[in-house]
Amino acid sequence: MSTAELATSYAALILADEGLEISADKITSIIKAAGVADVEPIWASLFAKALEGKDVKDMLLNVGSGGGAAPAAAGGSGGAGTGGGAAPEETKEEEKKEEEKEESDEDMGFGLFD
Repeated sequence: MSTAELATSYAALILADEGLEISADKITSIIKAAGVADVEPIWASLFAKALEGKDVKDMLLNVGSGGGAAPAAAGGSGGAGTGGGAAPEETKEEEKKEEEKEESDEDMGFGLFD
């Protein structure tokens, strides 16, 4: 990441931490106050438009929560007494389908080293 991008990111984080609106003018004024040179104004406007209407603090707190929710829920339901046996069978069937798909590619003569 370049110095301009880092300075703009940090300025946006400062504004978000203070609970202020993230705008290009405010980002630029923080960058100038910090004494960072060679930051083009386009960076401030890009960051301001990208973060417009978004809760930056919430985004930072929930960085890793998007992808891990489904597997954790599936694993947690297996321990329950009602339906704990259905989950392993479904995963075995999915694995078999994936294996069959790989084998069918080889049967057709499409291989990596052919």
